[in-house]
Amino acid sequence: MQGVIVFLGPSLEVETAKKFLDAKYLPPARRGDITKAVNNDAKIIGLIDGVFFQSSAVAHREILYGLEKGLSIVGASSMGALRAAELYPFGMIGIGKIYELYKMGKIVSDDEVALIFDPLTYKPLSEPLINIRYNIYLAEKEGIIDKKTGEVLLNLSKGLYYPKRSYEVIFKVAEGKIEEEMLKGFKNFIETKKRDLKMEDTIIALKKIRDICDSNRDL
Repeated sequence: MQGVIVFLGPSLEVETAKKFLDAKYLPPARRGDITKAVNNDAKIIGLIDGVFFQSSAVAHREILYGLEKGLSIVGASSMGALRAAELYPFGMIGIGKIYELYKMGKIVSDDEVALIFDPLTYKPLSEPLINIRYNIYLAEKEGIIDKKTGEVLLNLSKGLYYPKRSYEVIFKVAEGKIEEEMLKGFKNFIETKKRDLKMEDTIIALKKIRDICDSNRDL
């Protein structure tokens, strides 16, 4: 769709994203990319992924600039969720569970969604804390682990530097710290039922942008 730009990287493969939304897909946003998109006649911007620690992150003022110009700017999953939680009072549209968690203050750190990825393919090379947190919650909900075990697993995960986070590392550091049967059950859950919350929120956001496009065509 002409005028629709989505900044996307490790949260979802572009080829998969195209099944939900026809748009111009650009790499994770850096400082100035939103301003550039606005000045290049974008009509709708989807901010999913952006850089955190590798370079200067997307500034609030450039999103506000786009909103002042009348653009629809949708945020979800990663940098988009974080910025939407901060700027929804000014008109930025936040989508998904991660956005809601930031908005409600249940998570506050950039570290929740940070990860490292292949700079060429954008394939994730570590697991974001928010996904680990979500799968611990789901395992607790299914009775696979108890709340105490979940707290230990989450604290161990928080203690890892974000590029080092993976389920394999978590399993290793958890040995001897939680009951063997609980650890075995959580391993099996991850191997068979784990979910990717960042990916799920991204898909919901792409569908929302598609709905906005459809509504604009009806005007």
